Amino acid sequence: MKATYPLAFCLLAVLAAGFGATRLSSRERPAPAKAQKTAQKPAAAAAGNQSQIDRGKYLVENVGMCEECHTPRDSNGNIDESRRLQGAAIWIMPVHPMTNWAMRAPALAGLPGFTDAEAETVLEQGVGPNGLPIQPPMHIYHMAPADAQAIVAYLRSMPDTYPRD
Repeated sequence: MKATYPLAFCLLAVLAAGFGATRLSSRERPAPAKAQKTAQKPAAAAAGNQSQIDRGKYLVENVGMCEECHTPRDSNGNIDESRRLQGAAIWIMPVHPMTNWAMRAPALAGLPGFTDAEAETVLEQGVGPNGLPIQPPMHIYHMAPADAQAIVAYLRSMPDTYPRD
């Protein structure tokens, strides 16, 4: 079983990733020829979308470590990769009883039951589709919109066809 990183470290990594990107001003960017721009537009959009999906995958797997709670486990407590991010019973319990502790992590693959805006609100503000704060043990993230959008793109790219518990 993987060791989990402290929330502060994960949040710091997300913030650093969001602030680390640099942009070139329109003066610094080379202006493409008009014919080239038109011909490359669909390819550039596809590459940009794949880049966003790849970034989302990195954030889900290496920063948020969403798999730890949102993927079912086998009888030995190992993550069941055949049902990746398909929702699972929460396997950890609080030290002290909490009335708002979630007993199940929802499915994330394909984002069933969530609009993109609802998923982004969860990631940016920690507020669920019902307008209430998300329940522990889910971390309340305050992600940059670009990071939230990348995660949504990645989760939407995943199949929502696995059997559920």
